[in-house]
Amino acid sequence: MIFVYILQSLKDHGYYIGISKNLTDRLKKHNAGGVSSTSRRRPFKIVYSEAFESYNIARLREKEIKSYKGGNKLRELLA
Repeated sequence: MIFVYILQSLKDHGYYIGISKNLTDRLKKHNAGGVSSTSRRRPFKIVYSEAFESYNIARLREKEIKSYKGGNKLRELLA
């Protein structure tokens, strides 16, 4: 399974959208500072995830969610 996930920073309350085969390990990596794009915003919690069988479909969904840019669609998804 491939997961599309949304993390929320407990520091600045912003979101990070990503893709991974292992959500638990990926969250640990984010919170350990192992991801340069999020290292200054940690700690994080997972607020949303979707599972896909295909990497290509998961990547398309990740791009779709990223296109929401924090607007109403993102709020609806997280509600």
